Amino acid sequence: MTAKEIQQRNIKAEQLKVLETDDGKFFVESGKGKVLYNVVLGDDRNTCTCGDYAINIKKDSNFTCKHILSVMNAIPKKEVENAKFCERSVPKLDERFITNIKGKDFVLYAGVLDLATQKGLLKLEVELLQYPSKENGNETICRAVAEGKSGQVFSDIGDANPGNTTPMIAKHLIRMASTRAKGRALRDMCNIGIACLEELADFDDVIGSNKPKKALPKKTAGKAEPKAPPIKTAAKTKPPVKSAPEPKAMPKQRKPSENEKPKTEARDQGNSSEPKMSLAQKKAIFNLSRRRGISVEELEKMALDAYGVELESLNSSEASSFIRNLQQAA
Repeated sequence: MTAKEIQQRNIKAEQLKVLETDDGKFFVESGKGKVLYNVVLGDDRNTCTCGDYAINIKKDSNFTCKHILSVMNAIPKKEVENAKFCERSVPKLDERFITNIKGKDFVLYAGVLDLATQKGLLKLEVELLQYPSKENGNETICRAVAEGKSGQVFSDIGDANPGNTTPMIAKHLIRMASTRAKGRALRDMCNIGIACLEELADFDDVIGSNKPKKALPKKTAGKAEPKAPPIKTAAKTKPPVKSAPEPKAMPKQRKPSENEKPKTEARDQGNSSEPKMSLAQKKAIFNLSRRRGISVEELEKMALDAYGVELESLNSSEASSFIRNLQQAA
């Protein structure tokens, strides 16, 4: 049976009505509602009285008709009188797979896979788009494609590099990129808005805004300014102190001139030696922007604000960081 035939059978099974009698027997209405087929769920084999089952079971011992699928997808009601329609099972994310970190919820990949299986995951494939190497900063990029039982297809990418993984996971970049790609594709399939825990580079990413706040007092050049008042006292002591403050004032000029220039020079040198953004990274950025509803103009502005260069001028490391920021914006 081909994938399309399986999908069509699953769709039809969702539309059939299932009844359970008080003695535990199951009956499924035909598509037109004129015939009831008796379905028996056994330990070794499930059987049905329909013609489709009678013909195909001879060719395939594992054949399952749409009537058997309907019963398997229904929740049997034990407190029934004579006969009662069974309700369809409703796929649900198990709360055991949800974890809370610093007040923010994350879902485990195992939980997303479990829910996707409940929803009828038919196929899940992963393609390696970029192999890690020194030239690309050991950046691994994978694409995952998930297909549901009704023919829906969901695709997304995942990246992994030493900068967005822990030292232990950094030895298994391909596997982590694959897991992240599959997790994102399955989240779309299951309509889950919270990110997978495996997508985090570090738990500190959840509260990343705290780090800049701590760094602000250090970067304020005002710490040197309070030391400026001694110049006023120096003016009171006239000739002897006038020459003394001048060497103290020199560090003020050294801090902006000596610190800023080496930083920009080092940044330029880093950009020249760092490999340029790969084609796979560029595609990943534009794919993510389309999924998040971010225009090209907004992408350019984000690149200028974050790295001071145009999007096309990003190097491999900057592109990797840019991709992580777009992923966490989900």
